[in-house]
Amino acid sequence: MTSQLDLWMQALVEFMRANQQWAIPIVFFVAFAECVAIFSWLVPATVFFTAFGAVAGASGLNLIPLSFAASFGAAFGFWLSYWVGLLLGPRVDDYWPLRDNPDLLRRGHDFFEKWGVLGIAIGHFFGPIRAVIALVAGIVKMPFWAFQLANFGASFAWGFGLLYGAGRATEMMMQFTGR
Repeated sequence: MTSQLDLWMQALVEFMRANQQWAIPIVFFVAFAECVAIFSWLVPATVFFTAFGAVAGASGLNLIPLSFAASFGAAFGFWLSYWVGLLLGPRVDDYWPLRDNPDLLRRGHDFFEKWGVLGIAIGHFFGPIRAVIALVAGIVKMPFWAFQLANFGASFAWGFGLLYGAGRATEMMMQFTGR
């Protein structure tokens, strides 16, 4: 399944290179999906943003609007997961996929208990935790503004770090090699 996702991501990167007008909405959607609790397992956004950032940097695309799209997509995805956690509370583990993976929610809860608001920021950068940390924050009724501050700060660090970082690194390598 991983190789199939890699092929899909390669095709998406190639599509975006050829159809740059779709780059911002696609980047937003991929980041959003990566940060929604249920979709996070299905969307390898870290691989995508690293690859696309490199392609965008090599193609001379403006990395700043793309990084903003990734950042806002991630923030809104986490926000939706937080809201679902608020709405469903502890009953969230009655639904797939958490019903079939009870350990994941428990690990996310333990992580949140250990790190608190900082766990929201850290969770953006670690795949298994990213899938549930915002959901857990909603379940335990983390204060809204504390959640949003951590969420938006980490989303921008994540979006710019991955996409802009990979793009700028590629631009610098191309300048260094004279291409």
